[in-house]
Amino acid sequence: MRLRKELEQWEEQFLSPLASLSSKSRGRKEPEKQCDVRTEFQRDRDRIIHSKAFRRLKHKTQVFIAPSGDHYRTRLTHTLEVSQVARTVARALLLNEDLTEAIALGHDLGHTPFGHAGEQALAELYPGGFKHNEQSLRVVDFLEGEKGLNLTFEVRDGILHHTGDTEPQTLEGRLVRICDRIAYINHDIDDALRAGIFTIEQMPAEAMQLLGRTGSERLNTMVRDLIENSWGKPYISMSSRMREATDSLRDFLFRHVYIGSAAKQEEEKAKRVVKMLYNYWLENPEQLPFSIDARKNKEGLERLVCDYIAGMTDHYIISLYEDIFLPKPWKE
Repeated sequence: MRLRKELEQWEEQFLSPLASLSSKSRGRKEPEKQCDVRTEFQRDRDRIIHSKAFRRLKHKTQVFIAPSGDHYRTRLTHTLEVSQVARTVARALLLNEDLTEAIALGHDLGHTPFGHAGEQALAELYPGGFKHNEQSLRVVDFLEGEKGLNLTFEVRDGILHHTGDTEPQTLEGRLVRICDRIAYINHDIDDALRAGIFTIEQMPAEAMQLLGRTGSERLNTMVRDLIENSWGKPYISMSSRMREATDSLRDFLFRHVYIGSAAKQEEEKAKRVVKMLYNYWLENPEQLPFSIDARKNKEGLERLVCDYIAGMTDHYIISLYEDIFLPKPWKE
């Protein structure tokens, strides 16, 4: 079959000169025979979707810890929304949509249970520090499967640099980085409104006037501006006034949701759960539910425990905490 070759030729013919071509990928750490149906970036996307780490995102916190309501975002729905927004923009800018999708779907694979509260707890506990973007790369490079997913350089680079001081090397990676922010600002507003943390009337008036009062209006305005301001240029950016309005909403969320709100009242308890389990397994490594000898010798027990906790869902870590630390009722 020549389908992959035809797809590569299509990319070369129709994508922007600024786009990343799958045929020009910098490759994988371990060389592999190419698929005759899918491009290299399509293979990466599929490997991520079929990974266990991707499936676990459905029960990991976005903002609200272990939400009981059916409509609050989880880390998985956040990931899907980032992918949708980024693919829309990539298609409009004639960038590589497959690469964009793969980066978007993989960017949060390393997120901890309890969202950023869990991340902060592990950052305080683990001697080398902890950042979810670095853990996401660790997941695809090492933890998932027997030897990792062996993804292409471009996808790995986009995952690692979707946050932090260093930008990805591809425009597709930089696009996901911005669309991550666009997605979480809009859906976190929606979730906070649903939870009654604030009202529409309390939101920044100037930003609302420019961006729109509804979530769909704001998302449409941001995406259109991003496309118009980035078209044909070697960078991805909103216009200055749109960026200021978006930052205004982000600052509002930090003041009213991310710090000190009702949604965050359980975070100290969440951090305590992470810390108690982390210290418990350091003191009782024989209680870990898997063989530790080989990896312990290579990387140390603390790295092993950090990886184990980081991979957990909210529900799983709570159930483990209850099983280890809470007394069980006597049964005759």
